[in-house]
Amino acid sequence: MAIKEYDVFVIGTGTAGKTVAFDCAAEEMKVAIADNREFGGTCANRGCDPKKVLVGITEAIHLSECLEGKGIVTVPKIDWAALQEFKSTFTDAVPASTEKKIKEAGIDMFHQSPKFLDENTLSVEGKTVKAKKIVIATGQKPMELKIPGREHLMISDDFLNLKELPESIVFVGAGYIGMEFAHIAARCGAKVTVIEFGDRPLHLFEAAIVSHLTKASEELGIKFIFNAKVSAVEKLQKNYRVSFQKNGKTESVDTRMVFNTAGRVPSIDKLDLEKGYKITVEYKSVPKWFNAKRISEKVYAYKTIVDKDRNLILGAHIIASEAGEMINLFVLAMCGKLTTENLKAMIFAYPTWGNDIKGMV
Repeated sequence: MAIKEYDVFVIGTGTAGKTVAFDCAAEEMKVAIADNREFGGTCANRGCDPKKVLVGITEAIHLSECLEGKGIVTVPKIDWAALQEFKSTFTDAVPASTEKKIKEAGIDMFHQSPKFLDENTLSVEGKTVKAKKIVIATGQKPMELKIPGREHLMISDDFLNLKELPESIVFVGAGYIGMEFAHIAARCGAKVTVIEFGDRPLHLFEAAIVSHLTKASEELGIKFIFNAKVSAVEKLQKNYRVSFQKNGKTESVDTRMVFNTAGRVPSIDKLDLEKGYKITVEYKSVPKWFNAKRISEKVYAYKTIVDKDRNLILGAHIIASEAGEMINLFVLAMCGKLTTENLKAMIFAYPTWGNDIKGMV
């Protein structure tokens, strides 16, 4: 059988993989793409997008709770089954739609993870293919916890497809995935416990900002167990028993479901990042600013990082109801290399959350 040859072979059909494949095909290169799961990648099928749909409902609950007694009489209840059905309207069509676009672009498709034979040769679907360039865009997967009973641990895919929300849930790991799911579950009525190896959630995020989220999470009813190492998961008759080591002692908590949200660790410790700038850091808690006050939101804080010599914005941390949109404006400022003076001189609509960023630098 003849060996197929390509200019570019992409492994992974998520946003990164598709972008490379489409751009190369548009330049009239011969391109192939492969995936061992449904086409479209994690974000659209089993990650960001479906999670945002679930979060959207909980935002309505949160806003109602903030305004209860201030015009809102009753906080609405969640219909989990209906919510999951609504979520599926965003995800069900993704694989077929992705494949259609890939086919229209003239890109060959393979539904299997290739194996490398050498740096330019792959074995996939029983065929041998060669490519001048091979792009690995396979994304990430949950880190396996090598403990007894790990087969009982569920992952993010499972949470996003739960037919019923259990009475109680334990999340092992307080990274952003664990924290997002913990909030969704808690706002929808589940009793939530988060077991974290470190001394706080979101250890890769700014500690001062995270402290506000930790407090708000506890007020929501989420129980944190910090400085604890999960050692085993045991199947009981109806529940699971999660054992962990804390302060030299073995403790445990029983729950209806347990999820592995331990996440991944980036390798940046040897880059000496603290040495490329002289920086100015500003940190404030501002729940009395108008946008938070008007909806009785008690949690609003930020920390911004500015290059002292050039007044360039290097980064920002925000906890706020509209943090997602506000951080996008900071991204624009950073990519456009705007100075703090440039940003402050802009005229934004007032009063908007976006306008607040001018007071943060």
